[in-house]
Amino acid sequence: MTARRFGWALASVMAVGLLAPGAAAEEPRARDLGVPFHGEPGPLNAITDVPGVEVGHTTLIAGDGPLKVGEGPVRTGVTAILPRGKNSTVPVFGAWATANAAGEMTGTIWMEERGSFDGPVMITNTHSVGVVRDAVVKYLADSKACCLFYTPVVAETWDGFLNDVNGQHVKTEHALQAIATAAGGPVPEGNVGGGTGMVCAGFKGGIGTASRKVEIGDRKYTVGVLVQCNYGARPLLRIAGAPVGQELATSYLPCSDLPGKAVYKPERRCTPIDKKPYEPEGSIIVVIATDIPLLPHQLKRIAKRPTQTIGRMGDISHNLSGDIFMAFSTANAGALDESAAGVQAVSAISNSEITKVFEAAVDATEESIVNALVAAKTMTGRDGVTVHALPHDELRTILAKYGRLPAATGKPAAKRK
Repeated sequence: MTARRFGWALASVMAVGLLAPGAAAEEPRARDLGVPFHGEPGPLNAITDVPGVEVGHTTLIAGDGPLKVGEGPVRTGVTAILPRGKNSTVPVFGAWATANAAGEMTGTIWMEERGSFDGPVMITNTHSVGVVRDAVVKYLADSKACCLFYTPVVAETWDGFLNDVNGQHVKTEHALQAIATAAGGPVPEGNVGGGTGMVCAGFKGGIGTASRKVEIGDRKYTVGVLVQCNYGARPLLRIAGAPVGQELATSYLPCSDLPGKAVYKPERRCTPIDKKPYEPEGSIIVVIATDIPLLPHQLKRIAKRPTQTIGRMGDISHNLSGDIFMAFSTANAGALDESAAGVQAVSAISNSEITKVFEAAVDATEESIVNALVAAKTMTGRDGVTVHALPHDELRTILAKYGRLPAATGKPAAKRK
C-alpha cells in the first residue's frame, strides 16, 4: 500500500493519521487466517484485556520520492501504553530484560533499582526517543504525579528503511497526542503509531497485540502483550512451526521505483536495495502487561520469556538487533501509592504457579508478532522504497503444506469485527 492509497491527506505538509480511540480496522488477524495458536485469549485478544490498560497511537505519514533529510518522506509515529489509564498516577511494579541490547529503553536503571515505574510506556523510532522522553516528563509533571523527578520508559526500533529517521519528525505534541487519545478496547495494529515504518523479516512490520487467560487458584487473570515488530531474517521466519521465510525467501522483496533503483516486477525477482532486505539488522520491543499480583523479581523472570518466542519463530537475536522486553503488573495499587506512609501489604502469587504465566507470555508474544505481520499493509516510503505485506493467501497455502491448517479453500479471509 503506498502512502497515497492509505487514504490519509498527503502533501508537502505532514499528515497525522489517527484512528478513533479504541477503534480497530475491520481487517483479518492471524486467527482469522486460520493460523493455529496455543492458549485461551481474552475477549479482545489484546493488551487492553488487562483491566485498566489503555493504548494510543499517533501516526505520521507524509511525502513521497527521494529522501530529503528534515523534509521526508515521513513514515513514523509514536505509541503509548498506559498501565492504569489516564486517570491514575499510581506507579506499577515493573521489570525489563533483553536478548540483545543494540537498542534503547529509557528509565530501566531506576525501574530496576526501585522495582516500579511511573506513567506510560512509549514506543517510537530510534532518533525520536529524546523528544518523546521529554514529552512524558511534561505529561507527568502537569498531571502532578507522585515524584520529584521522572525517568520515563521510552523504547525504540529503527524505521530508517522507509522513514526520514534523521529528520526527527516526531514532536512533543505527537507524543502527548498518543497519550491523550489512549483508550481501552480493540487496538489498531500494523502500520500505526511507532510501528508505522517498521520492517519485520523483510515484510512490512509494525504493531501487534494479543492476550492469554491464566487460571490461578479459583480466579482467571490476563496476560496481555503488545509488540513493535522490526526484527528478523527472512529465511529464518517460522509461523506456527512452518518455514514461511524459506518458502518466500525470494518473493515480495523490498524494492524501489526510482531511477537507479531496483524496480519490482511481479514476473521476476525484485533485486534487493542498498543491502539485502533479509539481513538480520532490526529490533523488537515487547511489552507484557498483567493483572496477576507479581513482585518485581517475578516480573523480571517474565520479561525474559519473549526470548523463547523469537527463538520459536526462528530468530537468533543478531549482533545489531535490539530485542528489549518489559513486564508490569497492575495489581497492588494500594501498596504502590507513594503518598502513603508506614507498612504496606503486598500480595503475590507463589512461584509454584509462575510457569503458567511464562507460558502465557510466550504464547501471547508469538501471536502478537504474527498479528503485526498480518495487519501490516504494503508501504512505499523514502526513495520510493516499497516493503511488501506478508501475503495472506500464500501464508495459508504454506501452513496447509506443512500440516498446520486444512488445505486452503481459496475463500477470502474473514474480517475481524
